[in-house]
Amino acid sequence: MSDSESEDEGANRQLKFVLLGDGASGKTSLATRFVHDSFGKQYKQTIGLDFFLKRITLPGNINVTLHVWDIGGQTIGSKMLDKYIYGAQAILLVYDVTNQQSFENLENWHNVVKKVNEESETQPRVALVGNKIDLEHMRTVKIDKHLQFCQESHSSSHFVSAKTGDSVFLCFQGIAANLVDVKLNRAEIEQLQDLEEMNIMDQNEQIVKKKNLLESAISIAQPENYFAESKIPD
Repeated sequence: MSDSESEDEGANRQLKFVLLGDGASGKTSLATRFVHDSFGKQYKQTIGLDFFLKRITLPGNINVTLHVWDIGGQTIGSKMLDKYIYGAQAILLVYDVTNQQSFENLENWHNVVKKVNEESETQPRVALVGNKIDLEHMRTVKIDKHLQFCQESHSSSHFVSAKTGDSVFLCFQGIAANLVDVKLNRAEIEQLQDLEEMNIMDQNEQIVKKKNLLESAISIAQPENYFAESKIPD
């Protein structure tokens, strides 16, 4: 193997990300948004676990492959949970900002993570992810409680919306960059935010277009004088 091939192989890092949290907190939607840039409107419960794969390139032309493990919310008491968590470089504790219980239950998930890794020489990076910020007006979990959890658990802090895509890619890329010792400068972070904002705007435009087309179709099918025209003369 040539030196250049060795360098290329060394530059392609493999990282295991594990998503933990209660059912309906948005873990699957978060993974789907990051990997496929899509969002399913109907909730489908994850039974056991699901896998996602995403390759990204970090500044410095560093290629990273993220193996995303989406763990079902019902596995908190499962004997398999330890095996799912084992070997993870990053643990994302996901909760719904509109669901206080989903936040409080993260303590149980975090305790499992600590138990699995108590004898490990290397500890996974833990990230606290508040999802569904598009429903900010329905928030029940106070931000200071979120930040307190981060401080006590030494976790990084993230607020995202799997539905709109807001800050999702920035969350995953930021954690990956931290794991491989790549520092994202302000310009790179702002560029990611701009791209996500553009994506959200594009989605909103598509929604408006679909709504306009639907309204046009309805108006064509049922003109204003439709009922007047269809009346049977006296």
